[in-house]
Amino acid sequence: MALLPDAPIETMADHLAAGGGEGLENAIALDPDEVIAEITESGLRGRGGAGFPTGAKWASVSGQPDLGDVYLVCNAAEGEPGTYKDRALIAANPFQLVEGVLIAAYAIGARGAVIAVKARHTHHVARLEQAIDAAVAAGWRGADRVELVTGPDEYLFGEEKAMLEVIEGKNPMPRILPPYMQGLFATMDRPNPTAVNNVETLSHVACILRDGAAAWRSEGTEGAPGTLVFTVTGDVPRPGVYELPLGTSLRTLICELAGAEEPRWIISGTSNTVITPDLLDLPMDFDSFAEAGTGLGSGGFVVYGADRDPVQVTTALAEFLAVESCGQCNACQLGTAAMADHLHALDEGRGGPEDLEGIRGWLPHVTDANRCYLPVGAQLTIGSMLDEFGEAFAARAAGAGAVPAEHRAPVPKIESLTEGHATFDPDYHRKRRDWSYADEG
Repeated sequence: MALLPDAPIETMADHLAAGGGEGLENAIALDPDEVIAEITESGLRGRGGAGFPTGAKWASVSGQPDLGDVYLVCNAAEGEPGTYKDRALIAANPFQLVEGVLIAAYAIGARGAVIAVKARHTHHVARLEQAIDAAVAAGWRGADRVELVTGPDEYLFGEEKAMLEVIEGKNPMPRILPPYMQGLFATMDRPNPTAVNNVETLSHVACILRDGAAAWRSEGTEGAPGTLVFTVTGDVPRPGVYELPLGTSLRTLICELAGAEEPRWIISGTSNTVITPDLLDLPMDFDSFAEAGTGLGSGGFVVYGADRDPVQVTTALAEFLAVESCGQCNACQLGTAAMADHLHALDEGRGGPEDLEGIRGWLPHVTDANRCYLPVGAQLTIGSMLDEFGEAFAARAAGAGAVPAEHRAPVPKIESLTEGHATFDPDYHRKRRDWSYADEG
């Protein structure tokens, strides 16, 4: 039931030889409602971060002709720090993804489907174009109504409401209403409900319809069936992309597979509280992480060792969030910027207790009237780092010097992850809060 093959699937013929196409064939032999029932029975939960039941999402947009046209969107605009799984899946087998897209589009009665990906990911764009063209040539039902849309590098392109804006030719600015209420090309009298699923979720769909819900549930846990594709980077000897059954312990991934010896702390993107070593034996599933007060996110973990400074790392992550804020919500625009500025003062050795007070003052309010999850991530990430490493922040506020350059960690925005080597975006340090880039040097 694994999504990641031992070697990339290079052609449609290779995909078919490995059982590809059977899921779509099985799906179109059923009524659309029966396909949704099969996905519901599988217990598939979204792999984009929230873990929402996929069958329930599909059911919420299907069978409502009085609300206009239904659309399906595949979110392939991966950009969460520390995450590389969607690009790994596209590189390994884009045909499986396209098959899952077509199954989902059939199930919800979609007029059309869109796969949205960042233009800068040129290899992945080419692989998706290859797979869509091959599906059309193979006569796969609905393949001629799948569109590939490329978009900007901004973090918020991956936010589902902002993604719809990009598909419509606008900037990645999150809407107020979710896609099932205001979908693609919506008007006042035709809201066009839209389902948005990510790459991994839709890739699983092809497997479920090929082998059946019961077989797919043989991996994972009762509440979180199946496998999940994890990314591990940071201070580990074996960074990489690992596919494991949900419910596997965090220690297995971080220590046994990635090789971390003494992680000081771990982050799961910029949308959750910090993970400390006492949680290493936590089962990796949505509910266990939530009960522990953190989140599984999109399965991307960045590990920090003993020589990393929590003030410097928090500053880098806070600046990322301040830069990527779209500015539509005043509390987010002002709060993320203010907290990042206070952290820069502390990190550079020119701050004091007033900077800690300033950060604490903004944390409860940065989410006021928020349209998206970015300021919530700022609240959770920054607040939990201050709580967990209070002594380090207090020492910096009292005049402790900045950490040496060789111990400073960059923003973990992954550019590539191949053969056990992770490369972070080399230009991100130049990105400014208006989304422009400063000149090098």
